[in-house]
Amino acid sequence: MKDTVTIKGIARQLAISPSTVSRALQDNPRISQKTREAVQKLATRLKYCPNTTARNLQRGKTGVFAVVLPEIRENFFSEVINGVEELVFANQYTVALYQSHDLFEREKQILAVLAANQVEGVLLSVAKESENFQHVQDLIDRGIPVVLFDRIPPKIETHQVGCAIEKGAYEATKWLAVQGFKRIALLNGPHPLVSSEERYRGYIKALLEDNLPIENALVKRVDLTTQDITEKMTQLLTSATPPDAVLAFNDYVALDAIKVCREYGLQINKDISFVSFSNLPLTAYLENPPLASIEQYPYQIGRKAAEILLSVTNQDMDLHGKRFHQIMLQPELVVRNLRG
Repeated sequence: MKDTVTIKGIARQLAISPSTVSRALQDNPRISQKTREAVQKLATRLKYCPNTTARNLQRGKTGVFAVVLPEIRENFFSEVINGVEELVFANQYTVALYQSHDLFEREKQILAVLAANQVEGVLLSVAKESENFQHVQDLIDRGIPVVLFDRIPPKIETHQVGCAIEKGAYEATKWLAVQGFKRIALLNGPHPLVSSEERYRGYIKALLEDNLPIENALVKRVDLTTQDITEKMTQLLTSATPPDAVLAFNDYVALDAIKVCREYGLQINKDISFVSFSNLPLTAYLENPPLASIEQYPYQIGRKAAEILLSVTNQDMDLHGKRFHQIMLQPELVVRNLRG
């Protein structure tokens, strides 16, 4: 194994001080151009790699941001990660990724580990099981910056980045009404999620404005598993007055519900139609995808959340008199298909 190339080793070969080498590697204008070029040339020839761990220890930081989310396999969250990583890596930080798998106890355990290991900041989207958020508050109370994104719990005072879900649900339901649908059902998410309540409020608001029926039988909550979605969609289809359209919690829920409809012999976008959230790219390959989907801009959410965390960490954020930064992106209804 070759000896590790260090700043001190480069300094010895050039007969200059280690501090001069360090500044030259950072292209500091206080060092003459001739010396900078000599240092950088030798560093390249020797394949010098900076020791970021040592550098971070010197400044009393870890250089690590943690991202805690429900499931990386969901396209929405993988796009969030893309937005985070691009900005964080460009600023010489490392990203540590953790999945709660939508389990409350696992989420608590992850945050406890992060607190013990003194990460510099946390980006968090809470698990669907989480109803008590003291573990989140404990992290904040320890002085660790936390940016909540997408699934944002209530009454937690910290930085937030999300999408206006209620507005998206309202626009989607209004659009279905304009298309002539009369019995619009809602396949909503689990109760603990604030975003489920936001979907419900937008849905009800649109129905009221268009004088469409508001019935408890048309609103079903699902736990986001295929089994529960299948059960709740079956209940809708076998009711005395089944829906002619469904607003689904997201594209994954819509796809499971569409499968049930096909098993009942229904033609999608003729006998029954769907609008959902997430705007998954894979739906472009379906013969009869949901008519439309709400784009929530996950990449932008990830990038904005990382931007806030970097600014807080470097103490250069202007909050305009506010204690925390809160960003709410505007959704877009993307029409994919029309009936007929």
